[in-house]
Amino acid sequence: MVNSGETGHNLTLDWDASYEIIRALDDLYPNIDIDTIGLQQLKEMIVALPNFVDDPALAHDGLLREILREWYEESKS
Repeated sequence: MVNSGETGHNLTLDWDASYEIIRALDDLYPNIDIDTIGLQQLKEMIVALPNFVDDPALAHDGLLREILREWYEESKS
C-alpha cells in the first residue's frame, strides 16, 4: 500500500508498492546496472529507502524477483 503524507510528497512504501519502489530506486540509483543486482542486494536497497515502512522479513525470493523484473522492464522502456 502507498500512503501519501500530509503534503503529498512523503509517500510510505511497502512490499505491495512495487512500481513506487522501482521509481524510488531509479531516483537513487540512476546509473546502476540492474543485471548485476542480486536478490539480497535488492532487498537491502529497498529496505534502506527513506520511506520504506514494511517488515523486511516479509520479502521472499519470488517477490524480489518480480520487483527486479519490473525494474528491468521499466528501465528498458
